[in-house]
Amino acid sequence: MFPTIEKDGRTTICLEGEVDLAVSPRLRRQILDILYTGKGLTIQLTNVEYIDSSGVACLVEAYQYARKHDISFDLDGVNQAVMRVLKLAKLDGVLPIR
Repeated sequence: MFPTIEKDGRTTICLEGEVDLAVSPRLRRQILDILYTGKGLTIQLTNVEYIDSSGVACLVEAYQYARKHDISFDLDGVNQAVMRVLKLAKLDGVLPIR
């Protein structure tokens, strides 16, 4: 499980290090478990050093689920390493980034 912060009925998952195939299945499960409750979700990416396509797929799936079910979802603290990957995938204008 990744560390979370609960505040004002919203959950923030705080990621750090590498978000890759080794961790993305656990991340996906945690994200969906939170979204299934109907709570808003923020993914904190400030301390992520690397994200691969499996990590990006988790973010996209979360966004699609949240949008379909009218649940608030966003990415926060998107650093240069993560933004580079999101821009490459042309997701910087699709995913909600604050």
